[in-house]
Amino acid sequence: MTQAGTARTGDPERGTLDKAADENFPVAPFFLPRAWRDDLMAVYGFARLVDDIGDGDLAPGGADASLLGVPAADAEDRMVLLDALEADLHRVFDSTPSHPLLRRLRPTVHRAGLTPEPFLGLIAANRQDQLVKRYETYDDLLAYCELSANPVGRLVLSVTGTSTPERIRRSDAICTALQIVEHLQDVAEDLGRDRVYLPAEDMKRFHVVESDLAVPTAGASVRALVAYEAERALNLLNEGTPLVGSVHGRLKLLLAGFVAGGKAAIGAIAAAEYDVLPGPPKPGKLQLLREVGVTLRGEG
Repeated sequence: MTQAGTARTGDPERGTLDKAADENFPVAPFFLPRAWRDDLMAVYGFARLVDDIGDGDLAPGGADASLLGVPAADAEDRMVLLDALEADLHRVFDSTPSHPLLRRLRPTVHRAGLTPEPFLGLIAANRQDQLVKRYETYDDLLAYCELSANPVGRLVLSVTGTSTPERIRRSDAICTALQIVEHLQDVAEDLGRDRVYLPAEDMKRFHVVESDLAVPTAGASVRALVAYEAERALNLLNEGTPLVGSVHGRLKLLLAGFVAGGKAAIGAIAAAEYDVLPGPPKPGKLQLLREVGVTLRGEG
């Protein structure tokens, strides 16, 4: 569902948190207050763990399943693992969870007064991934992003104490855009998992069939489709960008990084002439920094 899809290795907690460096956006950069960094990494750890379960990317050996109390016979059953994760999530709020990533989350939940709903949304998205492999319409995809992506932005606002209805609306636009961009980067990888996040109605419009996505290099129709979806994502990022100007200080820089990460990734896709099939086009650090500067100047 998200980036950093390689299998996790080593210590379950460390293996998950190490993936933060591979995301399109800064997860918990050094310039934030230590308490915020700790809280954001705790939220990221949960989000990454649930995605790794849903994508079948847990480290071999069944350590995560054992930590969640799942018998070895069910250690490969994603639905069983997601059910166990949900049970452990509830223990974050009323007792002591078993998995170290959820124990790490517990102080954040209590310090920031977080509720279970956004975390449950992430679990629901990964359950949906086990059952829904194709999306007929763009609206269907947006409904999926409401579960898979938007809760993360809402958690960032809650952790930093800056939630308002308008900020949540802008954050949702940014997070949905980031999810769509990741889907565009990972078309080939997702197809390998028998998932297609390009809306079927758009594929028909651009005369693209699934076999067109299973080749080493994209043809003109696929490139046109990817460009169309990238433009949609860019419009969402622009819709959400005023969120940056609504906050101050280091949080402003963090949110600018989220927006810039999405725009830089779209720039990398465009630089690849919208051929995403050889592998995920990713921006360089200089491109990301330029986008941060543009975002801050536009919202300063």
